[in-house]
Amino acid sequence: MTDSTESPDLTRRNGFTRIKEGTYGGLFAVCAIVTLLTTVAIFATLLYDAVVFFSEVPVVEFLTSTEWSPNPAGGGQTFGIVPLLIGTVTVTVMAAFIALPIGTLTAIYLSEYATPNARSILKPLLEILAGIPTVVYGYFALVYVTPALKATLFPEMSTFNALSASLMIGIMTIPMVSSISEDAMSAVPDSLRQAGYGLGATKFEVSTGIVVPASISGIASSYILAVSRAVGETMIVVVAMGAQARMPAVREAVFGIPYVNPADVLLDSGMTITVAMVQIAGGDLVGGTLPYDSMFALGLALFVVTLVMNVLSDIIAERYREEY
Repeated sequence: MTDSTESPDLTRRNGFTRIKEGTYGGLFAVCAIVTLLTTVAIFATLLYDAVVFFSEVPVVEFLTSTEWSPNPAGGGQTFGIVPLLIGTVTVTVMAAFIALPIGTLTAIYLSEYATPNARSILKPLLEILAGIPTVVYGYFALVYVTPALKATLFPEMSTFNALSASLMIGIMTIPMVSSISEDAMSAVPDSLRQAGYGLGATKFEVSTGIVVPASISGIASSYILAVSRAVGETMIVVVAMGAQARMPAVREAVFGIPYVNPADVLLDSGMTITVAMVQIAGGDLVGGTLPYDSMFALGLALFVVTLVMNVLSDIIAERYREEY
């Protein structure tokens, strides 16, 4: 018997094996560096042309102006991002109202209630939604969802509107929320569930009072990633929402308090930041013009928003991550 507490050396000492493993490590490192350099290159490209744009249009005017008209017909050019932000926020918030609760409840069912056979069938079927081209969602909203809503709930709805686009974006992002959340819930040790059952908790109480709080970091990350995906969606809003940048009408309540009727935003057409970029890119503009450079300013704004949301996701995941 020996008193040595040293761990045994389990690594292979074969020279060819070390070279092969080193090659694998180098290949993975190159892939990581390429990914990082691609992100940096995108940011640098956007920043370079955005600086040219902001040298002619003040940043304050860009962020506070309420008119967006990069291709005027006999009028002056205006580059205000406010109506584009309103359209983007409207679509994102409405999509989140659909995707987040439905995705979370779906994840709870798959993780806690579904049998293994049911889970093996339902989860792949659910993830098929993420593989459908977004243009198909857009045409579905335009051809089926909008006429159905006009015939039943909202007769005054415009053909191009934010509500139909939001519904489709919400459905499209459900698999992202449910898949990531279900993975986080499945990683919770069964010992925590058994402890809850031992204390007399029901399955619902264990699911909502133990499993969900224990996997909150993964759930929060799925929320932020889904919202980031909704912010950057293009084809659905291009097809279903239209391309008209406008400010909603401000009304006055009984006591003179101004407010915006949600119907004025949801049931009419609008424009998001991504749609404005598509409209500029699809026009007859040439490089070096102010409207052309404005496309990069919009892209930089989207890049910053999504970067902040992804950094926030990492912070939340790190802050509330449970290690078992």
